[in-house]
Parts: sequence; structure tokens; C-alpha cells
Amino acid sequence: MIFMNSVEGVGAYHGHVLPSGLYPESPPLRTHALAVSHGHVLHVEESGDPAGICALVLHGGPGSGCSPLLRRFFDPARFRVISIDQRGAGRSRPRGATAHNRTAELLEDLRTLRERLEVPRWLVAGGSWGATLALAYAGFEPQAVAGLLLRSVFLPTSEEIENFFQDPSGRAPADWARFAAVAPADQRHDMLGFLARALQQAPSAGSAQLQRQLALAWWRWERTLAGGTSVASAEIDAKPEMLDALADRYRVQSHYLVHRCWLDAPPLLDRLGTLPQVPTLLLHSRDDRVCRPDGAQAVHERVAHSRLRWVDGAGHDPAHPAMASAMVAALDSYALQGHFGDGPPQ
Repeated sequence: MIFMNSVEGVGAYHGHVLPSGLYPESPPLRTHALAVSHGHVLHVEESGDPAGICALVLHGGPGSGCSPLLRRFFDPARFRVISIDQRGAGRSRPRGATAHNRTAELLEDLRTLRERLEVPRWLVAGGSWGATLALAYAGFEPQAVAGLLLRSVFLPTSEEIENFFQDPSGRAPADWARFAAVAPADQRHDMLGFLARALQQAPSAGSAQLQRQLALAWWRWERTLAGGTSVASAEIDAKPEMLDALADRYRVQSHYLVHRCWLDAPPLLDRLGTLPQVPTLLLHSRDDRVCRPDGAQAVHERVAHSRLRWVDGAGHDPAHPAMASAMVAALDSYALQGHFGDGPPQ
């Protein structure tokens, strides 16, 4: 949903004609299995130049996992890119787990990762939920953040979450009706609650089939709003392992969204006064129907030293040529000048 990214086993960008301005895809230099609290083991990849500018990449979701696309925004000759699959996501284990999986634990995991890799400071880049987590992390460990690049930021408020699941604006009524049809009529007023309860059911033959059905419906609705190109739904229909990966992804995502990502007391916007005075750029499209542009504007107004750059026409698609080009240009500028192309470092 709000937080689109690829998930292990679901090629969300396979078949997408990616912009030529992206850096070439290359295998990671090294991988790590990072053991953290309560039995979670996180998958971490490093790519680029080990002596380059250190950058942490935060994927969307929650629950999505990192995609090779996300490191292709970075010049591998200038950056040391560290990608982490968050708890329950991607190739981290146990996949789809919601126990001991909250924002506070994710923040502790990032601190643990930084200390294990002996990184004093890093540029933090994230999209959608990844941008939200980047903001929370910058308040949690401000001394460790050298810059913030935030694409399609999401505000985890009740209004924003309901806007996605209930479609009050009638953006795609026929598609929403198709999405809502997976729920009993008396539960369609609370699609998130219905989905969360169903996806948390204990494994059984019946619950597994239902969860696959719900995950596919959620994914189709997400794609309707997000725009962009992805694998055909028929391809996913034919592969139970893809549907199981989607169900795990949305189990984690619904777990976070039901709790408003544990960032509502106080609200995320009220926490932004403690952010470090480092280069901070928000990239957002005015036609984003998943993470509404009002959220980016609100963050920009609360973070006085931030810049907001509109990338219109991109929707919520990180692989859209306009958004991908904006990401690459911002990171190239940071590598060369220490800022995102809008003046000297703040």
C-alpha cells in the first residue's frame, strides 16, 4: 500500500522499463545476517565502494523488503550503500513475524547495525514508509545522521490510513468495490481491521488460502492507486509462493497500520523539532494517490531547514523516470557537493 516496494519473491519491478539514468545493477559486495533481539535475524547488504560515502537505505512497507532498484539511485563509485530488510520483511527471518516488531525495535536495530559496521554517520534515504522511518530515526540518533533524502513521505495518521483503505474521495470506485468485496458486507466500513484480523490468523489450509486471496486483492488496489508497471496479476495468481510472500508482507504492514506505526503519541509531526540541522530534501509528486502531497508539505513546514521538490507525474512509483531521475540527481549532487543541489550544507 502506502509503502510500495518489492518484497522477496514478488518482483514488483520485474518487467518495468526502468529509466536509463539509473546506475547499473550489480551484486552486493557482502551480505550480513544481523541477529537482533527476540530471535529476529535481519538481512543486510552492502554495495558500492567500501570507502565511499556511507548511505543507509530504508525500504517501504512496513514488510516490503529492499529491492535492487533502491541502490541503483546511488553512484557505486562514490557511495557505500547499506540496505537492510526490516523485521519480518524480505529475507529477514522469521518472515512475516509481528511479535516484537514495532517501530521502537526497528530504531534499535538501526543503531545496532551502525555500531556493528562501525559507521559514525550516514546519509539516510527512504521512500514512503522508509521516509517515515528515516524521520523517526533522525530524531532517535540525530548525531548519526549526515543527511536525509525522503521520497514520498507518509504520515501515519488515522486520516491518512483511512484515506487509503476506505477511498472516501471516490478515486477509483469500481476498483475499490472490487477490493472491498473480499470482506463481508458488514465489515467493509473497516477494511484495515478486517484484513489485519484475517492475516493474523494461525496457519491452516483454510486460513492460508484466504490470506492469499486477501493479499492479492490488497496488492491490486495498491497498484491501482500507485501507478507504474509491475508483474501481471496472472503471473502472481499462478505462483503460490508469490502470494505467500505478499501475505507475509501485508501481515506486517497491517500490524503497523492498526497501531499507526506507534508514531501517534505524540504525532510524528510534533517530533520533528529535534531533527539534526543536516541537508534534508523531500521529493514528492502532487498526483501521489497513496501518500498524499499534504503530508510532504506538512513535514517541510515543520523542518525549517528542509527543501521540498515536487516531481509531478510520478504518482507513488519510485521507478517512474521523473522520480528516478530526481533521486539520482539529488544523490549525485550530495556526493559532489555535500548537499542536494539547492545550496551549501545547512
